[in-house]
Amino acid sequence: MDGEQSDGREEPLPRLNWGCGRRPAPGWVNSDRITLPGVDVSCDIRHGLPLPTGAFAYAVSIHALQEIPYLEVDPVLRELGRVLRPGGVLRLGLPDLGRAIDAYVRGDRSYFLIRDDEVRSLGGKLSVQITWYGASRTLFTYDFAAELLERAGFVAVRRCAYRETASGHPGIVELDDRPKETLFVEATKPEG
Repeated sequence: MDGEQSDGREEPLPRLNWGCGRRPAPGWVNSDRITLPGVDVSCDIRHGLPLPTGAFAYAVSIHALQEIPYLEVDPVLRELGRVLRPGGVLRLGLPDLGRAIDAYVRGDRSYFLIRDDEVRSLGGKLSVQITWYGASRTLFTYDFAAELLERAGFVAVRRCAYRETASGHPGIVELDDRPKETLFVEATKPEG
């Protein structure tokens, strides 16, 4: 259990929800560029998070990393690693480019969320969905996400299913959403 006390009660572990957007989650330290009620840390991660090193047992980012330009992804992942404790876990939810390409190759129009009155062609649906109307600046497959996480110093990178974790922190999956289109990846900050 996450943070079980000696008397059997659960003690909440410090956990970060980076890129929370307009949906800050109760029980998390919520961080985003925007300033809204419930966003605890409003800043651009590319300039550093005003949080102590090693403050969190785990961090989650759902559909936010793709908005970072490729050349800035490494520093962002290193910054997320900095605020994790040794042995801390980072869980990413990313638009799954591989799954979108597979749906395109199969001709599976039902996979795409883009309405026909916006874009009719299958290639257009692929393009608009994977770039999410231009908001996505870096596209991810599992092998590319793993490469970036390892380059940023993480170990034990693994693909996870929706609402499933290999981390030992059941609460790490609370923010999972959009299972049809999302690649879930976990990685660990090395001990010591």
